[in-house]
Amino acid sequence: MSEEALVQEKAEKPVDHRHLERMALLQALFVDEFPHQSWDKLEIKFNHQTLEEIRLHKAEYDQEIATIAKERPLAELAKIDLAILRLILHESKTKATPAKVLIDEGVELAKDFGGENSYAFINAVLEKLLLSEKDKKTDVSD
Repeated sequence: MSEEALVQEKAEKPVDHRHLERMALLQALFVDEFPHQSWDKLEIKFNHQTLEEIRLHKAEYDQEIATIAKERPLAELAKIDLAILRLILHESKTKATPAKVLIDEGVELAKDFGGENSYAFINAVLEKLLLSEKDKKTDVSD
């Protein structure tokens, strides 16, 4: 989807301010993956403190992701997919956002920014990371 089409689609339906904040932070996380690039030059506003917190816990988050996504080594993951996983994992640990909401948000970010099949990968990994066995059993009975 072209950037213009994405903007048009977003303009047609109201966008939650939390989604916009996540989008901005995701862009900063993505830029952060490239040496000699600076998020200081981004023309977006994002929460710098949250970016620093994610950076601080990056190794911990990557270990959790690697444990779940064994079929894909971290070095082979698309940088945007890894940034989405780190962002959502961080929010799951620092805010009271329900797991299902975070999974949906991760999928939406993957559809907006990731590759053709990123959303399916993000969905599968986040479900394993965020949903406990109890939650999975509850989902089946719903």
